[in-house]
Amino acid sequence: MNTKFNKFPSVKMPSAYKCYSGWETICNQITVDLNKIQKSKKVVVIEYYQGINEKEFNEEFIQFLKPDLHIDAKSALLPENEIQQLVFPDVTNDRVFGFMTRLNLHDFFDSNKIKDLNAIIENTKGLIVITGIGASILRQHWDILIYADMARWEIQQRMRRKEVNNLGVNNNKSDVNLLYKQAYFVDWRVCDKHKKKTMYDWDYILDTNPKLRPKMVSGKNYLEGLSLTNKQPFSIVPFFDPGVWGGQWMKEICNLDKSKGNYAWCFNGVPEENSLLFQFGDIIFESPSINLVFYEPKKLLGDAVYSRFGDEFPIRFDLLDTMGGGNLSLQVHPLTEYAQEHFGLSYTQDESYYMLDVEDNAIVYLGTKEDTVPNNLINDLKIAEQGEILFDADKHVASWPVKKHDHILIPAGTIHCSGKGSMVLEISATPYIFTFKLWDWGRLGMDGKPRPINIEHGEKVIDWSRTTNWTKKNLINRVEKINEGDGWKEERTGLHETEFIETRRHWFTKTVTHNTNGGVNMLSLIEGEQAIVESPTSVFKPFIVNYIETFIVPANVGEYTIRPYGNSIGKKIGTLKAFVRT
Repeated sequence: MNTKFNKFPSVKMPSAYKCYSGWETICNQITVDLNKIQKSKKVVVIEYYQGINEKEFNEEFIQFLKPDLHIDAKSALLPENEIQQLVFPDVTNDRVFGFMTRLNLHDFFDSNKIKDLNAIIENTKGLIVITGIGASILRQHWDILIYADMARWEIQQRMRRKEVNNLGVNNNKSDVNLLYKQAYFVDWRVCDKHKKKTMYDWDYILDTNPKLRPKMVSGKNYLEGLSLTNKQPFSIVPFFDPGVWGGQWMKEICNLDKSKGNYAWCFNGVPEENSLLFQFGDIIFESPSINLVFYEPKKLLGDAVYSRFGDEFPIRFDLLDTMGGGNLSLQVHPLTEYAQEHFGLSYTQDESYYMLDVEDNAIVYLGTKEDTVPNNLINDLKIAEQGEILFDADKHVASWPVKKHDHILIPAGTIHCSGKGSMVLEISATPYIFTFKLWDWGRLGMDGKPRPINIEHGEKVIDWSRTTNWTKKNLINRVEKINEGDGWKEERTGLHETEFIETRRHWFTKTVTHNTNGGVNMLSLIEGEQAIVESPTSVFKPFIVNYIETFIVPANVGEYTIRPYGNSIGKKIGTLKAFVRT
């Protein structure tokens, strides 16, 4: 297939919007704004997200702005040992899992230190610059507020390179899993809550992903850009990552670096993790796509979805490549009650595997066999974890041959994994780290260490009633025709009745009419080279989607159409659409 996969999709901004690039340009603009302020005391607050290179930013701002007083927000934090005690109930001793924190950012600060710093500010004239995570907590009255933001995928890369710390502690040499865990359960939660409180007050927002070359947009234009995005179909930036079971298929289809050993994942529909690119002329500005969810959740998600999930994006698309690779880990996801009690989640990770492509003899492990004895399966897993035996998955777990375009449904509690030789579009609910690995085929992780196994959690959530006969009836290719017309057919392919996500597959050679019906849609082109998404009333510009790309249609778009485009005109192509059942 002649693929045109777009690794850097962007949303074009109006020509009147300006983007400032580089430290000198950014600081010159801030200086221009300061010169317009006729006051003896001028306060600039520069709020950081977790993961920012604070040393670089502090040095650059101070070098250019030359303030009369510079305050680093870290100076008002609680002592490190107190912060560690504060977060421990949420971080826990577990290597992988914690509890979604109820803390707020101001809980990390010493109120007496804040009072003392404000007394110094009151007695200082001239330019005062406050920088750091929680800088706006130190001083709630300012002349200019700048928010330095960063994408989650970049923070994780910096964690792997040991470049960043968790909030309030000096731990950047720790195991990357521990850095990520504290960020996921605590740091990002408190920073996001604070971000939502301040974003309407931003004078400027910074894209801090490129080192030494940040970019800046006015807060007004940035929020207008988010609103513009919410009126049209858009794609977020895919992020590719290797893995111990990774394959070779995406290298070819997605035009990736052939020198890499493999690519296991493509996170191409995960708004909490992915970036959203804005194009300002010839400058690309990168922003966490979760900001779009925070800013206008009802317009993006729709009233019914928002009332159920709040400002969280509940659907997740990603790609799993085992073509020329190995089996995924044998795993199970927690039931909702277990996820709520142990991790503070409001919903769990129900999911499905849509088979985009397969090699001969590809299989999926799903459910237990009819004669499986639960205690025997668990005992064998525990002995295998100790390295005494290799776990015999085929003895206990049912396996199913799969072909291209099969859809395998995986409600929480179902033991499962995709085997080697498959290219999977995984459609799931968003809580994406809550996978209890039961067996990893005796492999080490990419870091050379054993990957975490979670039998203690897993054995408590396996639904032992999901045996071969039940699984065949309820989870394998539950396809039903919904409607058809001239040149198109609509099918329901899932998900299971216990899951809140509905999926619809369309096969078509002509234009198909869709409607968001007041709820957000997430789609992927599962067959065909290209399609074009259009508005019947021209409320948005035509949007071109390429093979296996994922795109989002905000709830407030309403009606839209999809038809074959380019070399796909006259050919049968297919889309898979997911939305929340209401």
